[in-house]
Amino acid sequence: MVPQNLPAYAASLGDSHARLDALADLSQRLLEHCRARGATQAEVSCSEESGLNVNVRMGEVETVESTRDRGISVTVYFGQRKGSASTADLRESSLDATVEQACAIARHTEDDAAAGLAEAALMATDLREFDSWHPWPIDADRALDLALACEQAGRDADRRIENSDGASVGTGESISVYANSHGFVGRERSTQHSIGCALIAGRGDAMQRDGWYSIGLSADDLESAAAIGRKAAERAASRLAPRQVPTGEYPVLYSAEMARSLIGHLLGAISGGALYRRASFLVDSVGQPLFPEWFGIEELPFLPRGFRSASFDAEGVATREAPLVTAGVLQRYVLGSYSARKLGLQTTANAGGVHNLQVAANAGDLDAMLRGMGRGLLVTELMGQGVNNVTGDYSRGAGGFWVENGQIQYPVDGITVAGNLKSMFAAIEAVGTDVDPRSHVRTGSILIGRMTVAGESEAAD
Repeated sequence: MVPQNLPAYAASLGDSHARLDALADLSQRLLEHCRARGATQAEVSCSEESGLNVNVRMGEVETVESTRDRGISVTVYFGQRKGSASTADLRESSLDATVEQACAIARHTEDDAAAGLAEAALMATDLREFDSWHPWPIDADRALDLALACEQAGRDADRRIENSDGASVGTGESISVYANSHGFVGRERSTQHSIGCALIAGRGDAMQRDGWYSIGLSADDLESAAAIGRKAAERAASRLAPRQVPTGEYPVLYSAEMARSLIGHLLGAISGGALYRRASFLVDSVGQPLFPEWFGIEELPFLPRGFRSASFDAEGVATREAPLVTAGVLQRYVLGSYSARKLGLQTTANAGGVHNLQVAANAGDLDAMLRGMGRGLLVTELMGQGVNNVTGDYSRGAGGFWVENGQIQYPVDGITVAGNLKSMFAAIEAVGTDVDPRSHVRTGSILIGRMTVAGESEAAD
């Protein structure tokens, strides 16, 4: 069927394109075996990943981990009965057994009217790369040197840094092939690298922890190790001597890295699985105004070096630039083919998730956002999972800074911010230009005009 020594064979070919060729050949052979066993449709996903991760703490090496993984997943359909099986063993006997197991599962399942591949006419034909392949030729010794330098720079930056939770350096490569019985074969390859540091300021009961990290598809996109350490120190020290605020209703400004979570809650509520189960507070919301008229979100799958750039989704469907929210109105849901069929709709090419979201800004940087807010809470940390996707009720532990006259006055913690997501979306007053580039959800800080903040029991001024 395939060479039993395929891993060594692929590695001997040396480059990622050759490895992708080997995986593509494997996927075609597996599809042939699925057809030979009577499957009416089939799909195969093959992947290889490798990486290096190191961690240090207080100037000492804690861990050095080299990883190498692979996976083969086979899904077959007998009419509208589905079966799936997977393996990491590339011996011919194991691959045969995986196909047979998927077929056996399918033969014993019930028909599902929504089961099956995405429609053949929707398969991607313009397959591109997006400058996402930038291997970092770094060995463990050099990675440890960077991590140690990062932590040391942070510990040296402020005498109030008393301890450390450590620093880390990571690098990884991933290649994958998705193929199905429509004749589609899609190849992807990407790299991702990171440097991070977490430091502790103060001592005893007065300790405060914070950190910083940088992540990129290319090592050239990373902040310097020293800069990351210094920023981690600055963030940790700025949180010393926190206070609470009186319980009341205030404007709440989510920093850019926290604002991503609000968009994440939106995505969870408009994703197919939640919708067809009627487990979302945004059921039947397409075409409805959810945000202010100026607010918009675009999906941009073709961004060079985008974290989630892709020509096709997890089912081979061609991706496309498309609005998610325009003039405050929800334009569509986030669907793969299965959830789309359950809802009587068509896939939005989002099997596997969204591909780079851009939230439109209507304000300036963080300083401008603070001045615009005047008085209120800047949230820089969120804790807990107090979000009900069915009702939209929202209640999360938070930390950050109290703002007066557009200026940060003092750190706060031990508080809770609460509201209802639908009301919170409608109450967004501004989105900043201070985009955090470390995610496929690109948004600046988000100001919500009024939320309940639970802190001290006495009434607010």
